Amino acid sequence: QVQVVESGGGLVQPGGSLRLSCAASGSISSVNVMGWYRQAPGKERELVAAIFSGGGTNYADSVKGRFTISRDAKNTVYLQMNSLKPEDTAVYYCKASTIGFIPYHYWGQGTQVTVSS
Repeated sequence: QVQVVESGGGLVQPGGSLRLSCAASGSISSVNVMGWYRQAPGKERELVAAIFSGGGTNYADSVKGRFTISRDAKNTVYLQMNSLKPEDTAVYYCKASTIGFIPYHYWGQGTQVTVSS
């Protein structure tokens, strides 16, 4: 089992920045990808950014050029969020995934990001 814990959310003004952290622990040797998703009230959960074991990254069009996903040697993934907009307001979830014949996805409990003046 993999445990995923997010931190770093909060209230920020439009144009501001936040950095989210996601710490994965447990049976993480088979984790292939870690990503950030978000879910705004009344909306479906959507992919924000992902980083793969090979180093590749993927971003939602809405955050390209503003958000950066990265990973350190201790399997902590970060989401640097710059130029935040009110539409970025959501609960942000970290997901650790084992992509294989039988994929598994491990979700954190989420951290609230609110962008408001």
